[in-house]
Amino acid sequence: QVQLVESGGGLVQPGGSLSVSCAASGSAFSIYNLGWYRQAPGKQREWVATITSAGGTLYADSVKGRFAISRDNGKKTAYLQMNTLKPEDTAVYYCYLAQARTYWGQGIQVTVSP
Repeated sequence: QVQLVESGGGLVQPGGSLSVSCAASGSAFSIYNLGWYRQAPGKQREWVATITSAGGTLYADSVKGRFAISRDNGKKTAYLQMNTLKPEDTAVYYCYLAQARTYWGQGIQVTVSP
């Protein structure tokens, strides 16, 4: 059983930066892909970024060049560094870990507003 807990969200002004973390417990961490989705009010959940077990990274076009995903296998934690934030980045951000099934965190609010 895997548990994922996000932290670090909040309110930031447009153009600012914010980092969110995802701490995992309960299972092997380093051998699995993980990443982030987000869901804005009234919209479907959308994929944001993935980091593979080998450390490769993938990004949605909407965040490429502004967001950076990383992982610390020793701490069983993934990070999403978000820079040059825009109001349209406002959403609940969910981390996931892909084993035979996909595990999800509870979500954390990120609000970008003046």
